[in-house]
Amino acid sequence: MGIDSDFIDGLVERFYGKVRDDELLGPIFAARIANWPDHLARMKAFWRSVLHQSGEFSGNPMLKHIAIPGIESAEFEHWLALFDQTLLEIERDEAASNLIGSRARMIADSLLTGIRIHRDGRRDIKAMKGLTDA
Repeated sequence: MGIDSDFIDGLVERFYGKVRDDELLGPIFAARIANWPDHLARMKAFWRSVLHQSGEFSGNPMLKHIAIPGIESAEFEHWLALFDQTLLEIERDEAASNLIGSRARMIADSLLTGIRIHRDGRRDIKAMKGLTDA
């Protein structure tokens, strides 16, 4: 499908370039990330682990996201829209883009569900209804 390490590196670099310039997401990330090269390296390892089952990523993304005050579905939906836009711009294979996009939606749903449970005490079964089915 063409989802090799170089593709993942390009996806992460391009996507987080958009995030940094984004009016909604840029300030959220800027307040938490002091060293962008390190963050990008971690995100590349994360996506290689997600897409290649490389096992090279260690960490707890849930804790990082729970600590962001006020983050809700609007921020995740916007994140996904930027992610989808980036995938379309660099698409090599439609099936690959669909696979990567579906993984991104599952991750977003999992994070938002965890936030609602741990931070807000809510027990929504599926926080982002419809987004994991797109």
